Parts: sequence; structure tokens; C-alpha cells
Amino acid sequence: MTTLHIINAAPTQTTQLSSCLRVLSAGDGIVFCGEAVQALRAGSLAAQQLQGIDHSCKVYALEEDVLARAIDAEALPVTLLDYPAFVALCVAYSRVSSWT
Repeated sequence: MTTLHIINAAPTQTTQLSSCLRVLSAGDGIVFCGEAVQALRAGSLAAQQLQGIDHSCKVYALEEDVLARAIDAEALPVTLLDYPAFVALCVAYSRVSSWT
């Protein structure tokens, strides 16, 4: 059973990302939205952590949030989503877990 993990807080402000990475399983996905997209900044500790995850796990981010924060997400294998794609992704996974 695969899980889509939704992270919404900046990695420097909470432990959402590190907690999520501890329970991440093969085939799971992570969506970064809001301030959590700061994890995609090149050279950040969070970006380094993401490079070490299982390659069967997918990383996504809301494009609107990435653009609003002028983040170059090309350094990581991340798929940018609009809101309709985000909703479709939530339906595609067996479970959805929002880290708050």
C-alpha cells in the first residue's frame, strides 16, 4: 500500500521532513507545498536528505509555490504540479498523510 506524504512547513522550522523520511517506504510519494518547497533549494540540508531517498519514491511540489519563492527545482528530480494534478495524485495513492 503506497502513501502520498504532504509536507507544508519549512524544513528549518519543523521536523516534518525528517519524520516523513523515517517512515517513507518504496513506492511512496512526497508533495511539498507552501513553505515546505524551501526543501528544494540547492545546497540545503533538506535537499541533501532528499537525494538519499529510495529511487522508487517520487518527489512532487506545487509549481505555484516553487515559482512564488523563486526556487530552481531542476537540481532535484522533482515533478511540478498544478492543483488539478495534485488532486489526481491524491486519488492515485492508496493513502494520503498530511504532516502537520
